[in-house]
Amino acid sequence: MTLSISEQLAQAFVSKEHVLDAPMQAMCDALMIDVSGLCVAARNTDYVEATYKASFEDGPCTVIGHVGGANVAAAALINGTATHGEDYDDTYEGGPIHAGAVVVPALLATAEKHQLSSSAMFWGVAVGSEIMCRMCDVAPKLVHKAGFHPTAVFGAIGAAAGVASALGLNAQQWVNALGIAGSMASGIIEYLAEGSWTKRMHPGWAAQSGYRAARMAQEGFTGPRTLFEGAHGFFHAFANTDDGHFEGMLAHVGEQWISSEMAFKPYACGTMAHPYIDCARKLIHQGLKVEEIVSIRCKTAEGIVHRLWEPLANKQNPPNGYAAKFSVPYAIAVGMLRDDAGLNDYEQEVVMDEAVRSLAAKVSYEIDPQNPYPKQFTGHVLVELKNGQVLEAEQGFFRGGRDAPMSRADLERKFLANCQYGQWSSSKAKSALDLLSSLREQSSVNITSLRA
Repeated sequence: MTLSISEQLAQAFVSKEHVLDAPMQAMCDALMIDVSGLCVAARNTDYVEATYKASFEDGPCTVIGHVGGANVAAAALINGTATHGEDYDDTYEGGPIHAGAVVVPALLATAEKHQLSSSAMFWGVAVGSEIMCRMCDVAPKLVHKAGFHPTAVFGAIGAAAGVASALGLNAQQWVNALGIAGSMASGIIEYLAEGSWTKRMHPGWAAQSGYRAARMAQEGFTGPRTLFEGAHGFFHAFANTDDGHFEGMLAHVGEQWISSEMAFKPYACGTMAHPYIDCARKLIHQGLKVEEIVSIRCKTAEGIVHRLWEPLANKQNPPNGYAAKFSVPYAIAVGMLRDDAGLNDYEQEVVMDEAVRSLAAKVSYEIDPQNPYPKQFTGHVLVELKNGQVLEAEQGFFRGGRDAPMSRADLERKFLANCQYGQWSSSKAKSALDLLSSLREQSSVNITSLRA
């Protein structure tokens, strides 16, 4: 019998020594730091408070930035929601997906619940991240086109693979875990309509689903062996295709960690808006005066239009801070006027500022059929001035990604700034950073000092 895709993945990861190469070790360490800081930054927000009140039950697992311990499902859900809530978390340039927001909350909760070693936990983070990133190559852009959020639906599978790997499930159980998670995957992108909160919870829901799937498989529950390629399988359902590129997904799997090139965000908004912000800020630094602008025209990828550009009138006038995070016109305007697009720049009073909205109304786009998205994220801004002069800026890469990665020092500065935003003292933040930096040395994972 021909091995299924899930079985080939199991061959690549099950029963392997928990040994990561240096780039993947560094990536897992970076994910721990970034995710923890984002949880602290979001800990006092209304959406985290609502999630906490709705799901908290006592248990051994840490809800980062909060008092006491929760059960494993609640910790995974709350931490995943907090991590992704401000859209400031990691991304993968071949996706885009946000693996860390799913697999780190899932594996931290699993490690505390089952008293795992740091080695087992980090192996699970690596495997879960790798599965999510490799899924991006099967049907690029089609999951979004079908109306689903890739982080949400890929995340349930990635979390299941990561938890199954950390718990040491055998090959059959590992395959079952993925198959079970396929029926738990969910997450539609209708949040784009009005800036509602559902995208924020997608990684948390995927994280706790992955844990449930792995534990059910561990206890003997079965799932479809042909999850990915079956006639009624994952990509048939979530990408409306029966022609997936599984060769790319499987290429050098278990030997090459493509997830070691995941990216970290310098701005608190949708990934593909970032190069446009850099272009906008570059023009201002070169002497552009906002009051002289007549119009701003951008070249863009067709694949991001339905999420970041249309309906254009709505993107030029977002109703709230969360909707603004998925608007390139707003990103360009706030980048020009405030020289940043950080957490403070998406607060409601900034979004409603007349100067920002007036400038965003001048931003429009045209589709560039040669744009390399999703393999690469690019930016282009063309500004026409009142005197007839035309200024232009282009950027062919995502700052924070493979072509311009954040350094460890950059990530630590971001962590400390996020802790400050979340109203943690500098001493508390530095103590937390010390813990995260030494987490790999722990024989049994203990992150209780990340509680309030």
